[in-house]
Amino acid sequence: MSLVGKKFPNISIDAMSEMGDDLKINILEEATKNQQKVLLFWYPKDFTFVCPTELHAFQEALPEFEKRNTKVIGASCDTNEVHFAWLNTARDNGGIEGVTYPILADTHRQLANILGIVDQEFEFDEEGNEFFTGSNVTYRATYLVDETGKIFHESVNDMPLGRNVKEYLRLIDAYTHVQKFGEVCPANWEEGKDAMKADRQSTAEYLAAHKN
Repeated sequence: MSLVGKKFPNISIDAMSEMGDDLKINILEEATKNQQKVLLFWYPKDFTFVCPTELHAFQEALPEFEKRNTKVIGASCDTNEVHFAWLNTARDNGGIEGVTYPILADTHRQLANILGIVDQEFEFDEEGNEFFTGSNVTYRATYLVDETGKIFHESVNDMPLGRNVKEYLRLIDAYTHVQKFGEVCPANWEEGKDAMKADRQSTAEYLAAHKN
């Protein structure tokens, strides 16, 4: 069930800072109390393969998110201790040394289960007994939360599929444009391009002006 348009769950989760500090982070409060947008991205496991490429990609784009008053937060079901070890492992050795945003440690899967993003599958044997077959880690889920705590974007990738970080910058730009001007953003909209009023005439005019 989609959470878009709903408030982000009001729950505090353990987290690790780049300095090795144990934190408690509440995404809803991060957005509302600090009047900022939040990008929360989940990845399956520390010390894996696609995951460090994503964490470094978000780190490299961090100045662009900060320009847009957006806080970036990573998340997995690993412990704070594992996060700290990964943060202290060199990039050339598959680590995430140099990452400066906090990372949630949802070891009890409290938030991940509320969001419905954990790979938890159950099957039955010939005698009807239920048994667990999932990996019990999260998919690559991403949430964009606005200054009121409302989720305005969510997406979930299967584990082998890395994200396009630039797309989240585009989505933040589009949502900010809607907030500021009350216009809607058509397909493939980017900052500086034409937006539209939410009526049929504007749609017709836009389509006429943007024929291939």
